[in-house]
Amino acid sequence: MSFASQTKKELTGTVGKKCCKRAELSALIRLNGSLNGPPNRLVLDVTTENAAIARRIYTLLKEVSGVPAEVLVRKKMRLKKNNIYMVRVSRGAAAVLEGLGIGWDGAGLRSEVPDALLQQDCCRRAYMRGAFLAAGSVNNPEGSSYHLEITFHDLPHCRGFLRLMEGYDLGGRVIERKKGYVVYLKEGEKIVEFLNLIGAHQALLRFEDVRILKGMRNQVNRLVNCETANLNKTIQAAVRQIENIRLLERTIGLENLPPKLREVAELRLRHPEINLQELGAMLGGGVTKSGVNHRLRKLDEWARRVRESRS
Repeated sequence: MSFASQTKKELTGTVGKKCCKRAELSALIRLNGSLNGPPNRLVLDVTTENAAIARRIYTLLKEVSGVPAEVLVRKKMRLKKNNIYMVRVSRGAAAVLEGLGIGWDGAGLRSEVPDALLQQDCCRRAYMRGAFLAAGSVNNPEGSSYHLEITFHDLPHCRGFLRLMEGYDLGGRVIERKKGYVVYLKEGEKIVEFLNLIGAHQALLRFEDVRILKGMRNQVNRLVNCETANLNKTIQAAVRQIENIRLLERTIGLENLPPKLREVAELRLRHPEINLQELGAMLGGGVTKSGVNHRLRKLDEWARRVRESRS
């Protein structure tokens, strides 16, 4: 089972007040519902590929509206051939829609955000939960990137939902695709906040565990890379310094160097593996790292002059 499926399965077990159930059911019908039949005998179908969500829709219809519903199952004919579950209301469909504040016309259901149902914080969260159950997905946090999205049929509903999210400072974005408009989140922290708002607490903990582990792994990798880069830099500098000192030794002799330069040159030849701070500690008088570096640059300069004179 994918991470998104596990999250949705958890959400189908959420317990809430009747007002919250109405808000959640309203989102499920607006995004997954369709109307059939003549105006005087409307039939409402709410379709999903998730059996747990189908049970959730059936239960909410029974608890909120009290109308009889039936569940139909058919198999997809293309691609994976998954089961498709259809919760159908054949009698009282108009009453259900009116009770949820969902309008309709010849083109089908109107899918704007129902502000009248979302006066309380718990109801706004329930509506977001219903929208995620109906048309949402979230990437496995162990993947290469974090991504949560919800697909809407039309732009007004998408923008209304985005305003709803902005009330919780989630900072969602909208993109248009072939099948509609998508509200999405890319930041791990914002996805965690959204999962918390809709009541997916177990999924939130799994998401955070993976996110923390990835963060620690990345930090360790950065530290190792930094240490490796510094070590390579130190080795390259030491090799260059020893080459220059050997050149000076062969040409003018170390004994002819100024005392301070001779001292650091002899120490570098005896200890090619140590860094500048350790070299400074071995020099008399407590020479600082900067002082050691200054002397070594002087030796480099002497070697450069020797090379120029020989050429």
